[in-house]
Amino acid sequence: MPSAKPEVEVKIAVTSAASARKRVLGAGFTVHIPRVLEVNDVYDFEDLRLRTQGKVLRLREAGKIRTLTFKGRSRDTRHKVREEVETTVAQAAVVDRVFRELDLAPVFRYEKYRTEFTCDSRGVVTLDETPIGVFLEIEGPPRWIDRTARQLGFGPQDYITASYGILYLEYCRELGIKPSNMVFGRKR
Repeated sequence: MPSAKPEVEVKIAVTSAASARKRVLGAGFTVHIPRVLEVNDVYDFEDLRLRTQGKVLRLREAGKIRTLTFKGRSRDTRHKVREEVETTVAQAAVVDRVFRELDLAPVFRYEKYRTEFTCDSRGVVTLDETPIGVFLEIEGPPRWIDRTARQLGFGPQDYITASYGILYLEYCRELGIKPSNMVFGRKR
């Protein structure tokens, strides 16, 4: 059964994975899901209508787990708030085939190494090591996010609500390089 829930989160850019991990563990969090490579394929129509509408259709592979996710348009608040519907899938190749039959195709691939931390049942902190930098992502109820950010030494001025796709485009623009896929050391 797919789960549907509002996703509430912020990203925070950090200088290194090691210092961020130390900070999160020092705040009483424990590793809930060990570090794993995530490969994310974002699907859209040729005219990019999902992107234009602020929606995301993603197929993720993280270790042996494959997850299909739909994300609705973000609401403009201090935290990124959007509908999220997701379910695990047994065969990503079958989902890819169905999408292609519906004229959907992968338009962007991004990779990250993710470690997930928990302290209580209200939210999670993830450490995302990406080709464009290292980020903490804090997800949960808004007050929990703000309290956790403060506990980790950050505040609302540090919050990033942009997607990794947008952050990647900004990164490419700053470096004057042509965007393709946000992957480690190779093009796909």
